[in-house]
Amino acid sequence: MLIRNADIHGRGIADLRIAGDRIAAIGTLPARADEPVLEARGGALLPGLHDHHIHLAALAARRDSIPCGPPDVTDAAMLADRLAIPGTGWIRGIGYHESVAGMLDRARLDRMVPGRPVRIQHRSGRMWFFNSAGLEIILSAADAPPGLDRATGRLFDEDRWLRAALGGTPPDFAGVSAALAAFGITGITDMSPANDPAMAAHFAAQQASGHLRQRVHLAGTLSLVEAAATDRLTIGPAKLHLHEADLPDYDAAVAFIVAAHAQGRGVAIHCVSETELVFALAALSEAGPRPGDRIEHASIAPDTAMAEMAHMGLAVVSQPHFIAERGDQYREMVEPQSVPHLYRLRAFRDAGVTLAGGSDAPFGEPDPWTAMHAAVSRRTRNGHAIGPDEALSPEQALALFLADPADLTRQRAVAVDAAADLCLLDRPWEEARTRLSARDVRATILGGIILNDRVDQAP
Repeated sequence: MLIRNADIHGRGIADLRIAGDRIAAIGTLPARADEPVLEARGGALLPGLHDHHIHLAALAARRDSIPCGPPDVTDAAMLADRLAIPGTGWIRGIGYHESVAGMLDRARLDRMVPGRPVRIQHRSGRMWFFNSAGLEIILSAADAPPGLDRATGRLFDEDRWLRAALGGTPPDFAGVSAALAAFGITGITDMSPANDPAMAAHFAAQQASGHLRQRVHLAGTLSLVEAAATDRLTIGPAKLHLHEADLPDYDAAVAFIVAAHAQGRGVAIHCVSETELVFALAALSEAGPRPGDRIEHASIAPDTAMAEMAHMGLAVVSQPHFIAERGDQYREMVEPQSVPHLYRLRAFRDAGVTLAGGSDAPFGEPDPWTAMHAAVSRRTRNGHAIGPDEALSPEQALALFLADPADLTRQRAVAVDAAADLCLLDRPWEEARTRLSARDVRATILGGIILNDRVDQAP
């Protein structure tokens, strides 16, 4: 395939030839006989985007779920209206936040939906709320786990148990893969902490069937090291999911990090509070950091923590779009002195901390262009600025999604012999940088194959 007259990232206007799954040549290139030609017409040609923190199975399940939190649902009356669905099977809600109606419990859900089984996931992804009918179903299949409070119907950090109790199987990825391709995404890092060899096999099977088109870097359990890697599925860091209200035993956390390092893997530590970040940095310091160690979210990071992270060579994978999606709530619920430290960006760069971007979908929206726009604007939906000094340039925002998933310190490039994983826009970068919109994505190419069809090919 020849891509003609493209505004190639880092190079300017040129032609690009793809042979097999690699970039074969860049320059002024005549079309060969019977060679497909894609006329870029000056559109920007970028490396394919990579979402460095996503939960693909949960994102696929969201297609059959009901949004139960902001901005779709903002009070108890709206929630009750959303749950008033005719039928007899499960009602599965997602995205709930206590700003809607406080912390839900089975009694309140029973009043909203008295007979039909209901389960609603908290926006954090770590808690489920059940009504009585739902509890009866799951407890008829399995004994109650430690994380279940029968009185309130709250299930905390027990997703693996819940899947077994429901007899669930991992979802099909075809729909979400197509949606990601439309954003220009050619690769993902799945950060689900329960990923194990069985889940790795599901990802590989979905890729083999063509239902999952993106490359996958898979984080998860220590046992994941036993999974079989392929040319499109690689094994990533071990995931340590911290929660301030229930921190793990410190020695156990250090031992987890040491075990991951012994496998040749980094660790990815979930930190959404300053307390969690302090705990994580102490454990990493004691275990001894290694290249590939990363902090997920780093939602609140004081300057002292940044200096320590830079000293240890840690990377941060941030979600800039949370400022846009949740910023108005943050301004009401987060202590005022902490608001400027929410989802910092420029300060990490200035401190020498490697920075990458991920969506955290389905707990955030999966559109990377929305995240780039938020990284530049630092504005909430209602137009309030949060930490404007943390704003990035459009080029720096784009770079969040161009990092090599196996080495976040390295930026992928459009270069000869590189994989032909590309994102073509319908306009030059000088124009696209002022918009940062998914509407500008014209084509997504993975290994030389066009994944989405907003292209005009000429013979």
